[in-house]
Amino acid sequence: MRRVLILASIILGFGSTLYGQAAAPVDVKVCDVVKNPQAFNGQTVRIKGTVMAGFDEFAIKDATDPNCGYPVNVIWLDYPAGTKGKAGPAAVLVIQPARNFAGKFTAPTRAAVTLDKSKDFKQFDSLLAQRHEKGADICLGCTRYEVTATLVGRLDSVADTTLARDASGKIVGFGGFGNMNAYPARLVLESVSDVTPKEIDYSKNDNETKGDPVGDPIGASFDLWAAVSAAQGGAGRLAPGPPRDAATKATTVFGKQGEHATGVFLDYGPGDEASPKDEELGTKDSPDGVAFNCTFNSDRLQGDSLTKAVLHMGEHIAEIRNPAPGNETAPAYILESDAWVVTTVAAATGRQRFFSLPGGYVIWDYNWPVADRNAKMASVLKDFLLNEALLSQ
Repeated sequence: MRRVLILASIILGFGSTLYGQAAAPVDVKVCDVVKNPQAFNGQTVRIKGTVMAGFDEFAIKDATDPNCGYPVNVIWLDYPAGTKGKAGPAAVLVIQPARNFAGKFTAPTRAAVTLDKSKDFKQFDSLLAQRHEKGADICLGCTRYEVTATLVGRLDSVADTTLARDASGKIVGFGGFGNMNAYPARLVLESVSDVTPKEIDYSKNDNETKGDPVGDPIGASFDLWAAVSAAQGGAGRLAPGPPRDAATKATTVFGKQGEHATGVFLDYGPGDEASPKDEELGTKDSPDGVAFNCTFNSDRLQGDSLTKAVLHMGEHIAEIRNPAPGNETAPAYILESDAWVVTTVAAATGRQRFFSLPGGYVIWDYNWPVADRNAKMASVLKDFLLNEALLSQ
């Protein structure tokens, strides 16, 4: 299962502004940024793009030709700190140096962004927060709409998203933005206009997953630590073999409630804000000097969905913290693929009849012939990663 798979000159105090007026936004396309993110670092840009709010995604894709041909074909989207919006990823993992980080680290300095909370923004945010709730399955992080709009904001970028490691494999340098710090570019939103929603077509998904839902009642929780406990218990009930080993490894990273030495920190929230504290030295210690901050959106993850989300994030942490040989610099495609495999197997063996991914990709259906299940799951996952998550190897 494991495969080898992150001058401007200052004259008389005017800086980059002229007589107190902000510089006009630079018009760019998503693929232009993806191709050369460093060329736009720190600039105010204007992008016509389509925004998707998936399970662990809050990103902008090109409105007309979304596959740019790069490992990550989207720009991560964030609101300024304190926005308190509704939209965003259902779950997100942000990696940062812990208080006891042993390496060299300098927090970036970025210009402040003020969001125009206009009628357009409120519509934009509300549409992206709406869940898809039909069908008798768990549709993890599935939203009802994607939204095409004109977006203006500050563009942040890095030259390399790879998590740098020393000779022993210890993380000594950090990557980009968004989930797993895997995105080379991020737009911190200043304004939105020309909002055009498109309802995502889940008809195939809903037809395939008709019936009464059957899930694992142990996972029926609104509490994070209850969900952690349920995920850990579910891993222990799996039959001996690689799936059980992977699920156990993924859930062990959280430790037990009350433990403070795991370096994994859990919180509720929308996970959609560019908080400066996430790019600073952490306030708590970690066993390896690295903090893994997991945020779960309680409006979109409840019951079994929250349990599966915990498992998914745990697999990310386990694989990044202790990668298999050859996987030290695995791209986002591989990390997401492995996490979805573990999460899907847990759903399939936990009496879940169906399991779906954002966009209506049914990755598990108990009606599939036993001999076809592995091939079908692999095919759906590949299609999802390439065409929905817009990640490639």
